[in-house]
Amino acid sequence: MTSGSHPEESARPARPDELPILVDLATAAIAEKREQKGGVLWARRERRPDPLEASLAAAIAADDQQVLVGLLDDTIIGFGAAHTEVLADGGRLGVVDEAYVDPGARALGVGEVVMNELVSWCRDQGCFGVDSLALPGDRATKNFFESFGLVARAIVVHRPLT
Repeated sequence: MTSGSHPEESARPARPDELPILVDLATAAIAEKREQKGGVLWARRERRPDPLEASLAAAIAADDQQVLVGLLDDTIIGFGAAHTEVLADGGRLGVVDEAYVDPGARALGVGEVVMNELVSWCRDQGCFGVDSLALPGDRATKNFFESFGLVARAIVVHRPLT
C-alpha cells in the first residue's frame, strides 16, 4: 500500500492451505456467538461441527458449499460460508452459515464484500432466496443482514428442561 492510499477490501474462495487461519477465525466466531443470548444452544446445534479443520476442508471441496476469505489488502481478516438446500418443492435456498470479521477490523467493508460474494454465489447456484441466522439481541448482526435485504421470516422459541 502506498502512502495515502486506502486499504483494499476483497473476498475470494478459501484455499486448503489457509485452513489454520480459517480454524482460528471460526473458533473466535463461535466463542463470540456463544456469549450471546441463545448462543450456548446455537453452539450445540447450528454451528460448524468439530473438528473444525475437517468440516472446513470438506466445505471448501464441496460443490454445494462456498467458503470465502475476506481480505484487507492481502491479509485474511474474515471469512464467510454458505451452502444450498433443496426444499420440499424442489426450490433451492441459499444459507449463509458464517460471516465473521475479526473485531479489530470491523467497519472497514470486508464483511460487506464477503456477504455480497456469498449472495452472488447463491444466485449463481439458482437459489430463489438467502437465509441466515442472527441471535436474539444481536442488533449488529441483524442490522448487517438487513442491509442486504434479509428480514426475519420466523422466530424460533425454546424452553430448557434442565
